Amino acid sequence: MRVSTKLFIYCISILLFVGSISAMLFFGYKTFYIVPDTSKAENYSYHFALVAEETENNYWRLVEKGAKRAAAEKDIYLEYIAPSKADNDQLLKLFDRMIAAKVDGIIVQGIEGERFVDLVHKGVERNIPVITIDTDVPSERKAYVGTDNFYAGQLAGRYIIENTKGEQHVGVIVGRFEAINQQERLAGFKDAIKAHPRIQIAKIKESNITEIGATQATYVMMKQHPEINALLGLSALDGLGMVEGIQQIFPTKDVLITSFDILPETMKLIREGKIDATIAQYPEEMGSMAVDVLIDLQNRDLVDNKIYTKTEIIEKADLQVKPEVAR
Repeated sequence: MRVSTKLFIYCISILLFVGSISAMLFFGYKTFYIVPDTSKAENYSYHFALVAEETENNYWRLVEKGAKRAAAEKDIYLEYIAPSKADNDQLLKLFDRMIAAKVDGIIVQGIEGERFVDLVHKGVERNIPVITIDTDVPSERKAYVGTDNFYAGQLAGRYIIENTKGEQHVGVIVGRFEAINQQERLAGFKDAIKAHPRIQIAKIKESNITEIGATQATYVMMKQHPEINALLGLSALDGLGMVEGIQQIFPTKDVLITSFDILPETMKLIREGKIDATIAQYPEEMGSMAVDVLIDLQNRDLVDNKIYTKTEIIEKADLQVKPEVAR
């Protein structure tokens, strides 16, 4: 082979190699780094990010609504991002991207594990205040805003204690076993009923925070444990699924149903008498308060870094007095 031909082949090979490396670096950069949207954020006093559990989850949309309302009132650009479906790995990647984007503050659902703790540290190192919302995790986060989940579980237990007689076999549905807020609510419920041996947990199942998952969990629980005469759901869509599951397997059975959250669909079922009560937490209030806390953290740390929002029991009788509770 002539020297000139060899040289040409070598040059082409080098160019292809350099091109491949450049493309890999470029697309890797685009995949794992977010440049702040300065076209939108530059005219605002601050740019905050709200990293939620799931994009179209009704509960998180209410959190977003409250946060964006507060942000608009205070000249702040708020960016709402979340995985399309609940996925801790994806949520942590989005959290990391917001740190890389150098936003002025981050509101994020707490995720148990060293990776989350390390990301909080990374944000703090870059002078980005991080606050947890809905679920807290021990870390360098500057504050937690949301429900006292252990207390919320206790409320559910007290409701069942006060509104039943005789033996109660409770079927419990949690959104996700790994979620800290679900674990805390379940622990609070167990604490409330421990002095009442007539109330026993028959089965605990997971809904994967979907209505159909709660329906399936209810059906299976009731089939395996027909003695169940009380149901408790610990995440927002569980109440809706429990009602459907009961209709599928025991449509005429009298079962006390206690749900969680005040989604409009849940309030409708309470008015219809299909759900007996719900543990109300106020996600719009959480979102609004979280923005206010982030503003305060721009200039100083907080003395009280656990800010609990209101939690209460809502029954049908309450809706006649407080029709706006569903918001």
